[in-house]
Amino acid sequence: MSDRKTIVILGIFAADTAYKAKRLPHIAETLIGSGFSLGPGGKGSNQAIAAAKAGGQVTFISRVGNDPFGDMALAAYAAAGVKANVMRMDGVSTGAAFIFVNEDNGDNAIIVAPGAAGLIGIEDVDANRAEIEAAAIFMTQLEQPIEAAIHGLTIAKKAGVTTIFNPAPAQVIPDNIYPLCDFIVPNEVEAAGIVGHPVDTEEQAVRAAETLLQRGAKTAIITLGGRGSLYRTAGHSEFIPAVAAGKVIDTTGAGDAFLGGFAAALAEGRAPIDAVRFASVTAGIAVTRPGTAPAMPARAEIEALLRSA
Repeated sequence: MSDRKTIVILGIFAADTAYKAKRLPHIAETLIGSGFSLGPGGKGSNQAIAAAKAGGQVTFISRVGNDPFGDMALAAYAAAGVKANVMRMDGVSTGAAFIFVNEDNGDNAIIVAPGAAGLIGIEDVDANRAEIEAAAIFMTQLEQPIEAAIHGLTIAKKAGVTTIFNPAPAQVIPDNIYPLCDFIVPNEVEAAGIVGHPVDTEEQAVRAAETLLQRGAKTAIITLGGRGSLYRTAGHSEFIPAVAAGKVIDTTGAGDAFLGGFAAALAEGRAPIDAVRFASVTAGIAVTRPGTAPAMPARAEIEALLRSA
């Protein structure tokens, strides 16, 4: 990556509306919850804020509406030090997400309505082509249209930029996307959906990762929740344990914290396996706090726990 340092992330912003309760309600049932919060979210946006707080130099490409949620997005980027290459749109609402958080163990379930970010297209990527081509890292996911993700990965790959693809939310992925991925990083549920078999054991995780490599990805990293993560590339496979930083409060932003920390560590020249360890610590801190973007830890916190772990 020579002297390149910038991380460019394509993705969506969504205002997170999070509700705590013991369980999800059944159809036609109303439950009394134990908590509510409103804050910045969206996978790409969370990853951008996580990477910036972890020490990365980050540019975020997206769209938001010209409304209060859009104001929230821009304020979050200013606070985190993210360069916001974000189009504001009239007549279209900013994205929003419903998040259920289990009050006992922090597990979550999410519904996302992308709003303005659902209109992200190839033209948004082309408008940022120069920054993508000059970056150290390009990262994207699947909350925005897949055509934009593929276009961004293609531009980055041709320019020699390291690419990270987070195939989330899970959906059918075309075969031509795998060779564009220096790193493909699904969680265990997404990996199972992609490869067509469960990823409940270490053996199944290794088999799933190998399938991703056979389809063309250079390196597969499968995050496994509290079990840690699997790193697999040609000739090397390693499980990296999760890092406990305290009581788990909310796991909603764990994957995004992991990816943001991973991108920040890679961009500064750490070896990939060391970047996974850095990412594990980043996620380990994030789950001890409520919310997604607001839970992302600062660089000093990550370094302190990394030394002790």
